[in-house]
Amino acid sequence: MSPREEIDLSKVRTIPVAERPTKVRIEQFAPAPDPEAPQGTFDRFLPDILAGASLRALLDAWTEATRRRRAVLGMLGGHVIKTGVQRPLLALVEKGAFTVLAMNGAAAIHDFEIAMWGNTSEPVEETLGSGRFGMVEETPALMNRAVNEGASRGLGIGEALGSFLLEARAPNAELSLLARAAERSLPLTVHVAIGTDTLHQHASFDGAKTGLATHRDFRILAASMRTLSGGLVLNFGSAVMMPEVFLKALSLVRNLGHEAGAFTAANFDQIRHYRPEKNILERPLKDGGQGLSFVGPHELWIPLLATLFIARR
Repeated sequence: MSPREEIDLSKVRTIPVAERPTKVRIEQFAPAPDPEAPQGTFDRFLPDILAGASLRALLDAWTEATRRRRAVLGMLGGHVIKTGVQRPLLALVEKGAFTVLAMNGAAAIHDFEIAMWGNTSEPVEETLGSGRFGMVEETPALMNRAVNEGASRGLGIGEALGSFLLEARAPNAELSLLARAAERSLPLTVHVAIGTDTLHQHASFDGAKTGLATHRDFRILAASMRTLSGGLVLNFGSAVMMPEVFLKALSLVRNLGHEAGAFTAANFDQIRHYRPEKNILERPLKDGGQGLSFVGPHELWIPLLATLFIARR
């Protein structure tokens, strides 16, 4: 027998199972799969637990925000545009799922190249060593020209690029968010920092005009957020630029007394990042609203979201 004193378990107090609070009930379980069910009903076959419950909450908030004509902001990082989800995103645009789109400079470059040449995304590892990364001729020549001329006409980067693609009759304009937004007069803003994009490596780049145009887009984005109360913010794959821009625009519209109180925010990315969690899901919702986080590949999430939202509409 060990000389060490042991606690006496015979005096432990217990409670009946009926009195114990629980987080999981069989009523929340997923039903059995039905391969014959329409794809737009997929969410009905998910458990009402964790991501399944969050997805339903997002769809409810999204449909309610569009019904009430509240602001619905879709933000995009560059990687998203390279995952082949243009058609699902464009289908959402056609169904009025967004009141404004915002993207970083990389997303705009990939979208523009897809519209003009049907391909994008060079292999950085293979070209960086030789100094060829970002040194293609046509992309910076055309995009910088579009931005420079657009800035002189009072346009933001998003509208300048979209209008250029339409006027140039880009061969794949039907797959471009920039072009479709310009065609539908949907605000689409592009937010850049000097030195972050391959366009800035070229003599055709005008920092003053790009700065003027991207600041104009910042003001356009803020104006589109004036009815964010009861609305929705969706961030797809922007880990730094869009969360930072969003936070400043939100502070601006609240400072000016607009309706940008409680809303629903959702972040989609392949891993969790600090800024989206803090600047989109936590800090802005301190006084109300709900923040929802979804982790996984964009090439799975975005087609699924588009299918489920359009089915509800």
